[in-house]
Amino acid sequence: MPQFDLHFLSPLIFWTIVSFGALLFLLYRYAFPVIFQALEEREKRIRGSLDEAERVRQEAQQLLAQYQDKLKGANQEVLAVLEEARLRARQLLEENQQRMELEAQQMTEEAKGDIRREQQQVLREIQQAVVDLTLAATEKILDRSLTESDHRRFVEEVIREIAKERKS
Repeated sequence: MPQFDLHFLSPLIFWTIVSFGALLFLLYRYAFPVIFQALEEREKRIRGSLDEAERVRQEAQQLLAQYQDKLKGANQEVLAVLEEARLRARQLLEENQQRMELEAQQMTEEAKGDIRREQQQVLREIQQAVVDLTLAATEKILDRSLTESDHRRFVEEVIREIAKERKS
């Protein structure tokens, strides 16, 4: 077998080493610089991407912080608006109650005035009825007709008496 022949194997090893050395030299001279350059560029791109990602992450954190601050501010504004609305509603309620009390008071005063006027009207009607009854009774008692001046005098006397009785 030729592969186990040492005489044949020595030149094969020599030429294998020479071929391997030539290949290494060619790779080192022409292929490795291109490969190393490509690796360095790739490393730079990756590093740049990582730096960009870090910068974007920091910007995102800043935007998130700003958003949270704005959200807190908006919440505070909402609370302030709600408090103002509560105060305004309370104020409107109080104003409405005061207005209703004033209207009720005015209606009470008007009703009292109406009652007084009605009382006076009833008193006048009663006075007139009393006068008419008095005149009728007086005519029957005297069995004669009274003159106009007699009527007036009797009416005035009766009115004075009723007024005296009312005051006392």
